[in-house]
Amino acid sequence: MKFTHLTQEGKAKMVDVSSKPISRRMARAEGRIKLSPQTMEMIKASQLKKGDVLAVARIAGISGAKKTADLIPLCHNIVLDQVGVDFELEAEGVKIKSWVICQGKTGVEMEALTAVAVAALTIYDMCKAVDKQMVIEHIYLTEKKKDEV
Repeated sequence: MKFTHLTQEGKAKMVDVSSKPISRRMARAEGRIKLSPQTMEMIKASQLKKGDVLAVARIAGISGAKKTADLIPLCHNIVLDQVGVDFELEAEGVKIKSWVICQGKTGVEMEALTAVAVAALTIYDMCKAVDKQMVIEHIYLTEKKKDEV
């Protein structure tokens, strides 16, 4: 297998996508943050001093997807057509799901993963005063599609 981000000499490089056709790209990702039952109750009741945890985490995840190329050095700047972040409250924490859509020359997997990671980090930040045992885990890509336009 050949890494596309490395030259023959093993130096990092940005992949040239200039000759690729524009296509509709979509990616979905998900992850979880484990929280104590007490913290989950506080989130449900909007009792945390920093505000509505999930609303802030949603906006943070969307913003994170839009900033992916600034955070990950070899990612391309991509015009995103849609970014979404949703949450499922579970017994032991929150499942975070994201989806990203664009029309471009390269995929949006990293943007979908970044949306989940930043949303999880935001939940962590907003809850750290009341929960010292939080764990962010299992951030992964669940779907990737490319359709011709």
